[in-house]
Amino acid sequence: MTLACGAAVVLALVPVASLLAYVLSHGIHRLDLAFFTHLPAPVGEASGGMANAVVGTLELVAIACLVGVPVGVLAGTHLAEYGREGWFGWTVRFTADVLSGVPSIVTGIVAYRLVVRPMGHFSAWAGGIALGFMMIPTVVRTTEELVKMVPGAVRESALALGVPEWRTVLRVVLATARTGIATGILLAVARIAGETAPLLFTSFNNQFWPTGPGQPTASLTVQVFTYAISPFQDWHDQAWTGALVLLSIALAIGLAARLLVRRTAGARH
Repeated sequence: MTLACGAAVVLALVPVASLLAYVLSHGIHRLDLAFFTHLPAPVGEASGGMANAVVGTLELVAIACLVGVPVGVLAGTHLAEYGREGWFGWTVRFTADVLSGVPSIVTGIVAYRLVVRPMGHFSAWAGGIALGFMMIPTVVRTTEELVKMVPGAVRESALALGVPEWRTVLRVVLATARTGIATGILLAVARIAGETAPLLFTSFNNQFWPTGPGQPTASLTVQVFTYAISPFQDWHDQAWTGALVLLSIALAIGLAARLLVRRTAGARH
């Protein structure tokens, strides 16, 4: 059984290693400082980059965190502290589970109807809101489980000292679970950072520097998609480099989440 488990691990790692090697071999050639500092160049010029898409991605993720993190953390805390029983807590949990499985393109279409159409144009606000709603289910469920893991003695000690219940939750319970909650937030960010479909309906794309969240904004995922379906070889090379950067970002966020999990486990022991 040990050999069988080891063989299963190898079989699982082969596709991942192949993907990493393939993307690295195709994208490393155009990975230089110009990629992160220059705007996209016309076809035939080799000096272009995706600096606007990198900045746009950071802007979209920041807006998404402003939308998804407060709602997700507060909802998860409420479920853990006050919604363990009853129909309301069950409904919120069921809704979060359903939303986590909704295709991202559906979220993009809904955001287009509710945000883009009333505004009359694409914008980073619309893209960030769509990504923020995709973050909420992951943050809610992670926060709930981490808050539940805080020992009851911690709550009782604060209450015995005369600390109000609401302050105990905010200053004691959440402070104890903050590392685990941060891990859940990082996992949610890793998920939305690689989304393309919602942004096609919301932030769209732009070949220039972002001028504000109220304007169409470029992102790495949409830029890679646009370059990949083009008939030009130099754009294909840029798309591979963009894919390598996206993959590196996902790996870095995953590594940070693992380190936080290890830190949480070490502190608990």
